[in-house]
Amino acid sequence: MAASMREVAALAGVSMGTISNVLNKPDMVSAPTRERVEAAIAQLGFVRNDAARQLRAGQSRMLAVVVLDARNPFFLDVAAGAESVADRSDLLTVIVGSGESEERENRQLRLLMEQRVQGILLSPVGENIPMLDKLDRQGTPVVLLDRGSRAPGRSSVAVDDVHGGRLAARHLMDLGHRTLVYVGGPESIRQVRDRRSGALDAVAESASTRMSTLWAPSLSIEAGAKAAAQILDATDRPTAVVCANDLLALGVLQECVQRGVRVPEELAIVGYDDIDYAAGAAVPLTSIAQPRAELGRAAAELLLQQVAAPVDHEFQQLTFSPSLVVRGSTDHGWRGSTL
Repeated sequence: MAASMREVAALAGVSMGTISNVLNKPDMVSAPTRERVEAAIAQLGFVRNDAARQLRAGQSRMLAVVVLDARNPFFLDVAAGAESVADRSDLLTVIVGSGESEERENRQLRLLMEQRVQGILLSPVGENIPMLDKLDRQGTPVVLLDRGSRAPGRSSVAVDDVHGGRLAARHLMDLGHRTLVYVGGPESIRQVRDRRSGALDAVAESASTRMSTLWAPSLSIEAGAKAAAQILDATDRPTAVVCANDLLALGVLQECVQRGVRVPEELAIVGYDDIDYAAGAAVPLTSIAQPRAELGRAAAELLLQQVAAPVDHEFQQLTFSPSLVVRGSTDHGWRGSTL
């Protein structure tokens, strides 16, 4: 049977109030008394009932990170950045994947609201997020992650995806490509649309260049491989592909390797996110890099600032710039470079 706080207090020879201070406000307790209590806790194997404490406080010690795909290495790196900030405040970081489904996202947000999490970092699927108003009324801070906020009363951390799309298309055009295809994920995701918009802006600068669009059902390797099959089977095959993320690009590359299509000689490929797998692919992948861990850290810091000052909080919308990382999937003479 688990030891109780009363048993710890008896063994340490202190009051229950002192035990509570050691657990929650250790700076209020003298070092000798704190050491005596900690020794009693260790001897008895006491573990505090955090659920009961949260019930009394009306708030948990959890920070939730809700992302489009919890399996995507990009979001894992972003979450790791957030976790490094949460750790300093003794918060538990929980990563939740919406699976690119608005219905699932709303259900998860409702469950997190019921758990009274300290705050939520949210990379939303669509533009309409019904649960946000309810979370605001409850007093649960939400910071948009990898998505800029269009409301002044909402903090956000994002990357300039329109610029990233331009970088990808211009790189291919500078290499002489004039027939491009954009492989995107669900059109409901703003980042996917913004990256396409940027690529279209670049293509519009050249009268001799055209770009078609192929919408994929998800931002996954499997979806990328299926998209590649359509591209490679087309009678008017393009010479270059811009992908909405690296997983799609890796799927395109995988299909090319299986069919014996040479990359980049027969088909050049640019991904987006610059996940670690990009550099280690069969043909190292050119990609648009985002500061993944920095995104997570910045978002978590904004969230904890709002937790600390919910009334007088100054909302911020931070935007980072992406960069082009050139590798072998676009440059057969590649030796490694970043622009």
